[in-house]
Amino acid sequence: MNAERVVRIVAGFMVLLSLSLGVESSPLFVSKYFLFFTAFVGLNLFQSGFTRFCPLVNILGKFGIKGSC
Repeated sequence: MNAERVVRIVAGFMVLLSLSLGVESSPLFVSKYFLFFTAFVGLNLFQSGFTRFCPLVNILGKFGIKGSC
């Protein structure tokens, strides 16, 4: 498994988790402020599409997970 695939899996999981914790109609609701984390993950994905800089890819590289190339 390459780093880009892991990033997509982790980002998708974080978005779903923060939505389930931040939306009031969810049975797992904790606080509406978890929606800020959803926005943070989305903005990070957006900027990494333009700048090709993703902190998670750097962390995964230190654990030996290679990029796609």
